[in-house]
Amino acid sequence: MSSATVEVNIMGQSYVLACPQGEEDALRQAVAEVDREMCSIRDLGKIRARERIAVLAALNLAHAKLLSAGAAGTPPPTQRAETPITPDIAAQIARINQRLDSALDTDGQLL
Repeated sequence: MSSATVEVNIMGQSYVLACPQGEEDALRQAVAEVDREMCSIRDLGKIRARERIAVLAALNLAHAKLLSAGAAGTPPPTQRAETPITPDIAAQIARINQRLDSALDTDGQLL
């Protein structure tokens, strides 16, 4: 199967991604979801480190996928009960990350 390239923007940064021919629309939908999640995290707590925002977005999206799979009757990968991330918890995480960013920025160690 041949490969196609798609130019996309995530949080204002341009990327050229490869995907199987015919799956460009699915890739664009995935990019839109990632972009929405990353922008909402950035806007919540003003986290400046793109890498940190990406990790939080990945965790939020994976958590949502696990909850969705559980609602569809698919057994979860673990037996441990998951606590959903509420807006209050997300805001608290964002505040903690902002404090970390400020502390690291003071030392000149922020990536």
